[in-house]
Amino acid sequence: MTSPGGHMPTPSLWRDRRFRTAWSAQTVSEFGDRITELALPLIAVTMLNASPSQVGLLTAAVWLPNLLGLFIGSWVDQRQDKRRLMIAADLARTVLLLSLPVAYWLDLLGLGQLYTIAILAGLADVVFSAGYATFFVRLVAREQYLEANSKFSATRSLSFMGGPAIGGALMQWLTAPIAMIVDAASFAFSAFQLSRVKADPGPADDDVPEPFLTRVRSGMRYVLTHPYLKGSLGCATTVNFFTMMSSALIVLYASRELSLPAGTIGLAFGIGAAGGLLGAIAATPLSRIFGAGPVVAAGTIVFPGGIAIAVLADGPLWARAATLAAAEFVMAFAVMCFDVPLNAIQAAVVDDNLRSRVYGAFSSINYGVRPLGAVVGGFLGTWIGVRETILVSATGGLFAVLWLIRSPILKTRDLESLRPPQHTEQS
Repeated sequence: MTSPGGHMPTPSLWRDRRFRTAWSAQTVSEFGDRITELALPLIAVTMLNASPSQVGLLTAAVWLPNLLGLFIGSWVDQRQDKRRLMIAADLARTVLLLSLPVAYWLDLLGLGQLYTIAILAGLADVVFSAGYATFFVRLVAREQYLEANSKFSATRSLSFMGGPAIGGALMQWLTAPIAMIVDAASFAFSAFQLSRVKADPGPADDDVPEPFLTRVRSGMRYVLTHPYLKGSLGCATTVNFFTMMSSALIVLYASRELSLPAGTIGLAFGIGAAGGLLGAIAATPLSRIFGAGPVVAAGTIVFPGGIAIAVLADGPLWARAATLAAAEFVMAFAVMCFDVPLNAIQAAVVDDNLRSRVYGAFSSINYGVRPLGAVVGGFLGTWIGVRETILVSATGGLFAVLWLIRSPILKTRDLESLRPPQHTEQS
């Protein structure tokens, strides 16, 4: 049976063994990530008596390597087989995380080790993600970009729903350092599964290698002049900066301002994360009905707007908890409606030979701004108050949509006609 346009319908990705293998690698490592995100600060606070500022620095350390994304992406771009780099990054994270229980058993655990692991694991993550930008388009066909992004995003949302509960139980039974063995095993499993995926490594490099700094400059130039990427970069960076202001304070707000117990906060966050799963599932059909670009724009507005719901929390405990859960649900749903079609659009319009360096240039700004947003949020929270800072975060995030007004993203309905523009290629 053919589609109305006369083309054979694209089979579901669940029938593709390569995709299922790569998906299983991502699924397990995502759940492992949730354990790390919970365990590292808990180790710092409960076992090493870290101060709030030291915990904040630990959070910033995770994101700091993204500032080097421009250079890491260009370096990754020089390697033909990105899959091998992704496997190496997974194995590196396995070894790093295993050092925690070893140090615990030897009574050598300290904050310095946590900072080191956060930075080095962050570097490995940047390398992995830069390689993934190319690996992804070798794994699935162009007409499957939306479906694949939706499935990967749904898995990530599921990990945010169940991962903290699994991690919390493991830490209660085994202690936080020992629970890190499970996370290390998740990266080892990911490396094994990726080794089984036979993806096309892509075209071979030219006989005359391009100088490294030339790659760096061309990657940044491509991002800043590309009609789709420059708008999405401004939009995503603005959203990340302002939303990280509230992300740095939301647990503090829930605990001190709303007087919610830890178990209730975790339950509210878990319920809210269900919005991400629903958003990941809904993003593809919504994009087909309303167009990918309009869905991105709607997500850009609703995401920071959802933050403002949290400041309305008042009344009895159940009402305060329900309001917090509602805010998290709306934000999680909206961010998936933003991420899924935008990632698919970017995959469709970036030159194949530039994907890793372009990812590095993009993420060095987009993710590199997150530590700054967290620091500014902490400063404002002390200066004007936590609730007021969350309102500033929500208001500032709304301005992100202005970057899309003159961008072709807003007019993008589907991905079929999108191609890398000739005039933004290397010169």
